[in-house]
Amino acid sequence: MIAKIEIADKAFGDKLLYKDLRMAIERGEKVGLIGRNGTGKSTLFNIISGDDTDYDGEITLAKNVVLISSRQEHHGFEGMSVLEYILADLPEYTRLKHIIETYPEHMGESTHKLQVYSDALERFTDLGYYEIENDVERALTAYQLEIDITDTKLGSLSGGQKRMVELVKIQRARADIALIDEPTNHMDYVAKAAFTDWLKSTDEAVVVITHDRDVLGVVDRIIEIRDSKAISFKGTYADYLRANTQSMSSEMNEYESVQRSIARVEADINRFRRLKERARDPDTIKRFKSLEQRARKQLAELEAVEKPTFWIDRESVDTLGTKLGESYEHHKARNIRVRTKTKVDRSERELLKLDNLSLGYADEPLFESTSLSLRVGGKVELKGRNGAGKTTIVRAILDTVTGEKLRSTVFGGVIEHERGLRIGVYEQEIDTHFLKLSLGDALEQLYLKRGLPISDEKIRQLLSDYLFNPYTDMNAPIATLSGGQKARFQLISMLAGDPQVLILDEPTNHLDLPSIEELEDALHQYHGAILYISHDSYFSKSLGGTVVQVGT
Repeated sequence: MIAKIEIADKAFGDKLLYKDLRMAIERGEKVGLIGRNGTGKSTLFNIISGDDTDYDGEITLAKNVVLISSRQEHHGFEGMSVLEYILADLPEYTRLKHIIETYPEHMGESTHKLQVYSDALERFTDLGYYEIENDVERALTAYQLEIDITDTKLGSLSGGQKRMVELVKIQRARADIALIDEPTNHMDYVAKAAFTDWLKSTDEAVVVITHDRDVLGVVDRIIEIRDSKAISFKGTYADYLRANTQSMSSEMNEYESVQRSIARVEADINRFRRLKERARDPDTIKRFKSLEQRARKQLAELEAVEKPTFWIDRESVDTLGTKLGESYEHHKARNIRVRTKTKVDRSERELLKLDNLSLGYADEPLFESTSLSLRVGGKVELKGRNGAGKTTIVRAILDTVTGEKLRSTVFGGVIEHERGLRIGVYEQEIDTHFLKLSLGDALEQLYLKRGLPISDEKIRQLLSDYLFNPYTDMNAPIATLSGGQKARFQLISMLAGDPQVLILDEPTNHLDLPSIEELEDALHQYHGAILYISHDSYFSKSLGGTVVQVGT
């Protein structure tokens, strides 16, 4: 065992995150950390890394263990170049380099300093630091970043680029434990393959927060943060689904047994109270009073049993059988409620068409001659490397439909669409205008801007549908929402106004597993057309449609 985590109690404000949470990490194992949005996965990383000490518990690491973690925020590092940032975070690099560069000047014939210098040279070599700059350049290229980005200031990078830099840093650190938070968000399929190949082959223990089912398919173990505890499942995502179904079925039976006991004890209490009230003999009254008190104590113990959070994946639900399936539908954890267009349009008319389109910037096209046709009920997936032009196509479609000037240059071809076409868009980042607003004000402005009716009652309904508290979250600033909460705001934005076409750009980023399934189910019920970009192979397989390759 390389790390042992024992947290008796951890709260965030008035919300209890963990209660008697226990987990361990073995040397070299690959662990996927999952859980509903808001269960405290990133907080757990901060505790393990030592960045958060406000908890009751103990983190025990094996002797001389080196731990490294990915950063979510980069305040204070904006002025460093990418290479400087990576090298500064590598364990021992700065110390060893200092010894190698300065000791020859003053060590003389000191036996101690000669030994320190010799050990530093050997360690520097063992860690591969003499070739580190070339290694970093190769790793950056594998994650579709240009080699010259090493000299770029960290503050000028996009969020997705910073995520890739964090991965390169971790992979070159050669630590004993690596903590990585949502590594594949914004990755294309080539970069994700590079990451999963590293994950499978690396010697260090890796704990990765992810709901990317492709990544969960190559881990050794999955730990789920649920009901303030850490629940371990040996094996990959497929193994987790099977084991989770079994444990959920058992927990549902136990919970229903408790509910039956509560009903029985409540009936006993009522019966003992009536018998006590009818009795005239003091001893008889005392006996029924004692029985009533004993039953009330038993009831209090039964009512103290908290309802577990139930979730079973949709395919496993189909195997439960009628009785257990009905029980699950009654008890399952509340999920987002996506209200989609339900009226069927059987016209199959063409809503959107790209004919030999070529777009780019300045004098350089990004891609040549891309064509697609999107009809009512149709689905098209845009597939290609990051930077190939997928998002540029989406922006060009939106500019054309809204009558705005295109942000890109047309080198050939046309975009045609049905007049008055209504499009709903799921984008990777929230409009900066909304970041200054509270959640309630943002929803109000979102609807008013599109000429849609909105009221406080409608806002509260939307908040409730998407797992926000309709009262306490109304005034929460958009800028302070978690990644998952921002993703749910984007879903609300996309579906406002009953769109005829949905355009989704990496919609599964930041969503937890139940919410991803809910989104997939909602899209299956949607009768309009869908154009989407996704590097989640499970999502693409579920949604299906025609694949249009952009670029090479």
